[in-house]
Amino acid sequence: MFVLDSRLQQDSLVLGNFPLCQLLLSKDANYPWFILVPRQAGISELFDLSEADQQLLWQETNYLAGALKSAFKADKMNVATLGNVVSQLHMHVIVRRHDDAAWPAPVWGKVPALEYRQEQLDEIRQRLRSVLNASYKEA
Repeated sequence: MFVLDSRLQQDSLVLGNFPLCQLLLSKDANYPWFILVPRQAGISELFDLSEADQQLLWQETNYLAGALKSAFKADKMNVATLGNVVSQLHMHVIVRRHDDAAWPAPVWGKVPALEYRQEQLDEIRQRLRSVLNASYKEA
C-alpha cells in the first residue's frame, strides 16, 4: 500500500494525481517547485519500477516539465531525483528563472523557505488547470 513519506508530507502539499504519480508542491514559494511521487509501496530507485512504469514516470515528468515551462515562463527547468534525505522515489520538477532567489545555484538550502499565501496557491492550481490534460486529477 502506498504511503507518502513523512518528510514529503511535512514539506509539501498534495495537488493531485497523474496515472502513476502523486503531484506535490514544495512548501517554498521562492520557486514553483513540484514533486512527482510514484504511488507504489517500497520504491526507492528508478530501477525498482517495472519497465512500463519507468516509461510512464518519464512521460509524466516530461509532460509536467513542458507544461510548467510554458505556464510559469521558465528560463530553465530543473528535473532531478536524488533521495539522499527521503529514500522514497520522487522526482523534483523545479521552475527556474534568472531572477529567482537562488539563480544560478541549486535551490536546496540557498535561501530560507518562503511560506505560500493562499492566493498564491490558488493561482498555481488555476495555472495547472489551464495547462494539464485529463490525465491529471486535482486533489
